[in-house]
Amino acid sequence: MTLLTLDVFLVLCGVVLGTVATLIAIDAAHPQRWGSAVFWMVLAVAIGAAKWLPPVVVGYGVLGLTLLVATRRVGAPRFARGERSGLEARAEALGNRLLWPVLVVPAVAIVGGGLLDLVKIGEYSLVNPKQVPQIALGLGCVVGLVAALRATGERPLAAAREGGRLLQLLGWALILPAMLAALGGIMGKAGVGDVIAKLVANMLPVHLPFVAVLAYCAGMALFTILLGNAFAAFPVMTLGVGLPFIVKAHGGDPAVMGALGMLSGYCGTLVTPMAANFNIVPAKLLELKDDYAVIKAQAPFAGAIWVFNIVVMYGCVY
Repeated sequence: MTLLTLDVFLVLCGVVLGTVATLIAIDAAHPQRWGSAVFWMVLAVAIGAAKWLPPVVVGYGVLGLTLLVATRRVGAPRFARGERSGLEARAEALGNRLLWPVLVVPAVAIVGGGLLDLVKIGEYSLVNPKQVPQIALGLGCVVGLVAALRATGERPLAAAREGGRLLQLLGWALILPAMLAALGGIMGKAGVGDVIAKLVANMLPVHLPFVAVLAYCAGMALFTILLGNAFAAFPVMTLGVGLPFIVKAHGGDPAVMGALGMLSGYCGTLVTPMAANFNIVPAKLLELKDDYAVIKAQAPFAGAIWVFNIVVMYGCVY
């Protein structure tokens, strides 16, 4: 039995998102007040209370989030010019003290990741060994928040208010990776991998080891471009191409295949707008003139790494 579980941090996340939704609801100047408030409140319930809700309720909640985004009911608040200048002046006054809370988060996560599973109180373990990395990161965030409040002298409500603004700037892109990863799992259980295996076997000479590697790496990249997430593409392409043609047909090493296959998928992540949190949101936050500037800068490196993956996998997987 464990004393500290991941559910605790999920509930805390739900509380934070619920606070953000409440702040939006009472902000009469918000341009999309009620749609945004409902979006973040539904997300708060889905994250914080999903364990105790029927799956169908969470599913309809996700559909509701999608509907709000599709109908453009979710938006971010506008900064007042005087407010922005005040924040900049405050940041200059605090100086490098603002960096310490940021550094605390990874420090606690790294130390906790190595030590938390060793802590026991009698017959009880402090954490579940399978959840150590996530719990360590959660503890790092909590400690970092406390350090930030201490450094700035602000109250917790200020953290919810300013953090809420950042969340709203990120918007729907914040939950896109999780939704796409879930979609990949659904496609895997629905048998999409079997369909792809039949198509690949009929269209390509996969009896040649190099062609099998090429098909797998290309499929990982292409599916990631379509789904926006290599984790979503991995179960589909591994079940459809990797396992039947590389591992079973040619005796390839599944560990080498999986590692380099994921890296091939990440090459697709670098060039797709579907990975909005990586490729579109930074352009928005940096106020770049071209929304696809990040993708254009990454594309040559993505192509070079993808070719490198094929060569290395063919040389090592067999």
